[in-house]
Amino acid sequence: MRAPKLLTSVIGLNMIAIAIGTTSAQAQEVSLNYDTLSSLEEPLAFELGDITVELTGLIDVPVEFDISSSPDAQDVDIGFTSNFQINAETQLANRWTLGVAYFGQYDQGTDDYSDNVAAYVGTSWGTLIGGNVDGLVREQTRRARGVGNASLAFDSFYGGLDNWGGGYVGRYGPMQISGAVDENGDFEIGTTFQRPIGRKDYRLSARIAEGTFTSQDGTTLFNTRGGELVGKLTYGSSIFDLGIGYERLASSTVDADRWFVSAGARTKINSWSLSAEAHYGEVDGQSEKSAAAGIGYDIARGVSLNLGVNYEDANINIGGVNLNTTDEIKGIFSLRYSF
Repeated sequence: MRAPKLLTSVIGLNMIAIAIGTTSAQAQEVSLNYDTLSSLEEPLAFELGDITVELTGLIDVPVEFDISSSPDAQDVDIGFTSNFQINAETQLANRWTLGVAYFGQYDQGTDDYSDNVAAYVGTSWGTLIGGNVDGLVREQTRRARGVGNASLAFDSFYGGLDNWGGGYVGRYGPMQISGAVDENGDFEIGTTFQRPIGRKDYRLSARIAEGTFTSQDGTTLFNTRGGELVGKLTYGSSIFDLGIGYERLASSTVDADRWFVSAGARTKINSWSLSAEAHYGEVDGQSEKSAAAGIGYDIARGVSLNLGVNYEDANINIGGVNLNTTDEIKGIFSLRYSF
């Protein structure tokens, strides 16, 4: 009977009651950090009257080196990146939780400061969120990130939501439901089923989405629809996962079908963390390929050395429109402090 429950929850949030019967939901923590850099430390928490404040963040000093064959490539680039998230919430007499969250990140390499903000209310039926929720469902259903500075290219849909919208996250026993809709009516819906068996823990995730994508040459706007399945197995200190997806891209002048598969493994041995990932996809028969390997070493609490080598290769042109063109191999070494 589990397969129909999973299917109905993916089709729409309005089917939750059918999928889970009378099981109560739980409110979920709100994270607006959709970047590859995330603190692994527990948040710093303190009280201001009836308000609980939580703070997480990190400082990263990366040394990026291009090891591709491009004659125009810059050999070494030393940068600075920092980000933080602050949550402030309080509980009402009816046990509802009201809160706001803010995430900010500064990247010296691009001299850019970006941020996300949201307000939320958590009840016994889950958490409702309003604000920058474009990465909410993706973060709930995605494959595990690589270790250190490993970042696997193309490992998602091309299309996505606009920044502003509304979202929902709720847990019903071993199942978690998430959804988001943006100001244009595009949406993402995801579901995750997770359960331990002995020393193993398995997780199955599904996501469907409608969004938009602008071609790399900036000439064409595509409306996109896609679906993705992810399976993850945790055994001891190791994680193995596999994701497969399909996406339809449609514009007024050209259409394209895309499919992709990604797989990865990561493990931790004493103070060392290691990961390896690979991706292959096709857009109307034209291939996209990527791979990433990462190493992390824990020096002290919150302090680590990180290395990542990332490869990506694509030359996709559909009907004279450049969807994605890239060919590079980059290595990134960094010293990181998180709190």
